[in-house]
Formats: sequence, C-alpha cells, structure tokens
Amino acid sequence: MESPPLGSILLGTADVERLRAWYDATLAPHHGEHGWLDFGGMGVLIDQRDDVATSNPEPGRMILNFHVRDAKAAVERLDQIGVTWVVELEERADGMWFATLADPDGNYIQLIQTK
Repeated sequence: MESPPLGSILLGTADVERLRAWYDATLAPHHGEHGWLDFGGMGVLIDQRDDVATSNPEPGRMILNFHVRDAKAAVERLDQIGVTWVVELEERADGMWFATLADPDGNYIQLIQTK
C-alpha cells in the first residue's frame, strides 16, 4: 500500500470560539473554506466536540510542531500576548531551538528552529 499524505488535523474542543481566537492571535493562520485554518499547507479544523473535556488530560500525546525561522523573535512576540510556557526556549545539543507552550485547552504546541 502506498502511504497516503496527511491532509489535515482535527482539533476537538468544548469551546470553538475561544480556541480559534487564540490560534488567530498567536499563530496568525490563513483562513480557508468552511472554517479551516491553514498553517503553511497543513489544514487544522477546530471543531466543537461533546466527547472531549474542557482541558486536555494528556497534552503530550499529540503535539503540534511549528517550524519557525527565528525562535527568539517568535517567543518575544508570544510573550507580549501572554501565552503559557510549558518549556522555555532552549537550545538543544544539536543546535536546534525548542520551546513548548499550551493553548487554552492545554494542548501542547512546540516552536522549533532547525539549523
């Protein structure tokens, strides 16, 4: 079987408006049809779900990784917005930069700057 491409991600939430507003303010996605958020070609649909808690009990299970050109600048901008950092920006041994933050539902998001 040929591996199918990953086309999109569904991010279920109990509060669509709050979560969409947060992603708009922090990561400034393009808006596609039918409520899709476009992050550089990867579609994310934030959808109302009755089968999820208001806060993610296992946020490390799936992490949205955003690759940035300048991690320090991205962190400074997000600090001005007042995001919740799980792991502050750090340089790893391989010369890559990582920072982890949480969205209002407690989902983890990583900023990654590669060499």
